[in-house]
Amino acid sequence: MPLVSLGQLLQDARRGGYAVCYCESWNLESLQAVLEAAEEMESPIIVGFNGGFLSHPSRPQPENLAFYAGMGLLAVREAAVPVAFLLNETDSLSQIARGLDLGFNAVMVESVHLELEPYRQLVKEVVALAHARNVFVEGQVGHLPDGRDGTDGDGQITDPATARAFVEETGIDALSVSIGNIHVLTKGKASVDLEALRRIQAEITIPLVVHGGTSFPPEYAGAVISLGVAKFNFGTVLKQAYLAAIRNKLAGYHEPMNPHVFLGVGGEQDIMAAGRGAVKLKVKELIRVYGFAGKVTRGK
Repeated sequence: MPLVSLGQLLQDARRGGYAVCYCESWNLESLQAVLEAAEEMESPIIVGFNGGFLSHPSRPQPENLAFYAGMGLLAVREAAVPVAFLLNETDSLSQIARGLDLGFNAVMVESVHLELEPYRQLVKEVVALAHARNVFVEGQVGHLPDGRDGTDGDGQITDPATARAFVEETGIDALSVSIGNIHVLTKGKASVDLEALRRIQAEITIPLVVHGGTSFPPEYAGAVISLGVAKFNFGTVLKQAYLAAIRNKLAGYHEPMNPHVFLGVGGEQDIMAAGRGAVKLKVKELIRVYGFAGKVTRGK
């Protein structure tokens, strides 16, 4: 199937009473895992890469986005299920413009380093660029706590009136909300505020998005989907599964053993195959939890 609009995927999800997951990739094995899981489950999927990570200050230099776009787009266009291709969590206008040139058909504009007014202006610029190319734009209002080193406690629940004004002024296609969800939570689950979500839904008609999906308690999936959430983002839990699988396989490697068995041959001891398999299993689990297994609409 060809590359599909994220707007179409989310419209189908809202009509069908399920959500679609964005399962973030960071290399070839993780991208393969996400697409293979979706194909085997006959599910639509959102794939992509994190723009903020690819240009993170800890890198000696930003990654060349062309490598990721080239790898991703070719794989997406060969996929047997509908796929949207997202450049996630970036506040760099130049990176976004480059992503549009390279073929990403959706972008999520990050706000964590910006105050509301500069962020609003950035999003308006992105929408003008993106919509001219039929590219989907996601923005956010509110702030998620950071769970990297234990929850920092500085989350800000999305204010419904602020969100409505932001959506109307910027023209975004989906809104990421803060309802107790936590970014990069490596252990435990967040406390979800359903009443906050109800107040937001009363003001917002576009699809809502939950970032920090790893923190989200799955037993609340049905409730938040019924309140307008059509997309969940996952990254942390996929990398945790990947690293655990690699660590397990690497424990058996000691020099001067044959390195090819552990890297590149693809057999039982190959760390690349192990990482891919672990991510694939986790993505399949998410597909079941969020209700979009078997939701491929043939002919689209």
